[in-house]
Amino acid sequence: MSTVLDSYEQWLDGAWVTVQLTVYGCALALVLALAFGLAGTSRRWWVRVLNRIYVEFFRGTATLVLLYWFFYALPLVGLKITSPMTTAVLALGLNVGAYGAEVVRGSINAVPRAQYEATVALNFTPFQRMRRVLLPQAFALMLPPFGNLVIELMKGTAIVYTIGMVDLTKVSKNIQGFSGETVAPFLAVLVLYFVIAQVLQLFIRYAEWRVDRMLGRRPSREPSVSTVAAGAPGAGVSG
Repeated sequence: MSTVLDSYEQWLDGAWVTVQLTVYGCALALVLALAFGLAGTSRRWWVRVLNRIYVEFFRGTATLVLLYWFFYALPLVGLKITSPMTTAVLALGLNVGAYGAEVVRGSINAVPRAQYEATVALNFTPFQRMRRVLLPQAFALMLPPFGNLVIELMKGTAIVYTIGMVDLTKVSKNIQGFSGETVAPFLAVLVLYFVIAQVLQLFIRYAEWRVDRMLGRRPSREPSVSTVAAGAPGAGVSG
């Protein structure tokens, strides 16, 4: 156990790589989810077809296989990606973005039909309908499943050591290799992933509270950190 504790600098470096991959991967996944999710609600059939092609292909493909394709296979046909970080972000973002696109499409379709009819009666343009009425309400529905996807993406970063990146998983394997210990390093990495997931969940719960307050679904009192972490049970009663 002392070897694990003495290697804290390696753990910090590995955690930083994991956090970077999570942030960059989530940013890419969010952009793709919004773009293709909105495409899935389009009235134009060919736009909806683009949504289905992207969602079905990347949702049905293992992230590890995508990672190997981008890093090992594509350079053989002259398409070399600049760095392992870029490769990993692409694989993670494309895969999780496909799931996110379905969340966006389903959330927009879940907004009551009366809301859409009201925007038509007010003579809103399609852009105004989406920006002012449909998306704000759909966003509140998107956040809980998006939170699950963020944590899944963070856990998915554990495969990037297969292309030479030194993340938390790689650090645990390195410490196991030179110390001969197995239980301690893998227990440490398990705890670190759990801590990162809880921090992410805290931010997600706070974002849910903020969005609900903006939509008038929660009281304006600021929640305490403990309340947000526990799922904001005291803020769940609408005013």
